[in-house]
Amino acid sequence: MLQFRLSRLREDVPALLKLAGPLLIGQLAVIAFGVLDTAMTARYSAEDLAALAMASAIFISIYVGLTGVISALAPIAGQLFGAKRFDEIGEEVRQATWLAIGLAILGCIVLINADYLLSISRVSIDIEDKAKLYLNILAIGLPASMGMRVLMALHNAVSRPAVITVIQLIGLALKLPLNLLFIYGGLGIEGMGGPGCAVATAIISWLWLIITLCFVVFDRFYRPFKVFSRFSAPDWHRIWTLLKLGAPIGFSYLIEVTSFTFMSLFIARLGITALAGHQIAANLGTVIYMVPLSLSIATMTLVSQSIGANKPERAEEIGWSSVFFTTGLCIVIGISVWVLRLQLLELYDPPIEVKIFSIPLFLFIAFYQMFDALQITAAFILRAYRVAFWPMVIYAGSLWGVGLGGGYLLGFNILGNTPDFLQGANGFWAANSISLGLAACLLLYLFRKTAARFEKTHPPITV
Repeated sequence: MLQFRLSRLREDVPALLKLAGPLLIGQLAVIAFGVLDTAMTARYSAEDLAALAMASAIFISIYVGLTGVISALAPIAGQLFGAKRFDEIGEEVRQATWLAIGLAILGCIVLINADYLLSISRVSIDIEDKAKLYLNILAIGLPASMGMRVLMALHNAVSRPAVITVIQLIGLALKLPLNLLFIYGGLGIEGMGGPGCAVATAIISWLWLIITLCFVVFDRFYRPFKVFSRFSAPDWHRIWTLLKLGAPIGFSYLIEVTSFTFMSLFIARLGITALAGHQIAANLGTVIYMVPLSLSIATMTLVSQSIGANKPERAEEIGWSSVFFTTGLCIVIGISVWVLRLQLLELYDPPIEVKIFSIPLFLFIAFYQMFDALQITAAFILRAYRVAFWPMVIYAGSLWGVGLGGGYLLGFNILGNTPDFLQGANGFWAANSISLGLAACLLLYLFRKTAARFEKTHPPITV
């Protein structure tokens, strides 16, 4: 069986790369938004940078959770696409839009009333006011972001991620001049500092939505889906189906984000050097993470389409091909990170004490690449099968329990018997690696059982 799966790599990998390539470029473009915001705000003032950091942490937590719910559209529409039930895709998009509107309203309410969340930090009134303004401006762009997420899920489901990538690159090209205009001022507009980043982001969010809608309206490729053929009132059964799958996905995203956020907060107690070293490692890890993430999204698309086409064996084959290829690729990346650790550190050009502190963390970055690839690939395959609740439970137990809890015990030597090498930031990274390994084992087991059960008991989708 293993030999048979490996023989499929030659057929499956090109299809995965064809979809994953544009996705990777798009993901990196989105990351570049944050890099530009941080770098340009840092040149304006330290207070604005602090406000940006606070407000961004709050916004990302809300945004990731809400958009995770909407991402449930991708496997559902992918199955319909594989089954050639094209007109039903349009109905699912319309119902996902209703769900996105409701979630956008909820998100805007939280962003506009974030006083309590900001008060936890106990910063100065000036910084808090800047952070409030930043969040209020982003609330204006949130409905567009949620609508864009619906269209992104549609494009992923029908194997057209390149369209979204081109649009994201257009947004990235506009981000720099818009940031310059609203952060520093010009053309009669007074500089806003950090909140100017939010203005630029909100403008680009609405522009993205308008351009993507034009594609869907005028491109012949989308006509069979009949997205705008008629008005649909909310269908609570379809919306509930989206929520049943999307809510656990959104919560899983939230678990991932918060586990890393609290990891940073705990490491901050160890001092500025530790936090700076951790930030470098975390930043590099985030960039590398885009590789397995892009491949996993592509895998979910192909597996969903195979399930919809009533080819359960083919769906499982694609899943295992992706597991082997993605993991092998990430192992190579991990080894490269360790071999080139000094050169990579030079790109960040940190102070010598930070550089010395960061070197051991690169060992953990290299080590956990295998586990990270395994767990994220398995998780997205399971989403293609519309399985999200148990992965959410697995994430909560592993990332929060083993990762954060174990990191706290090791990092601060709570039990009094932690080896020196595993104390401090090393302890948190070691526990994080173990938690990813545990999640990977459980998710792969769940994938194997789900695929076997699907072949035996799941009713075929009729065309």
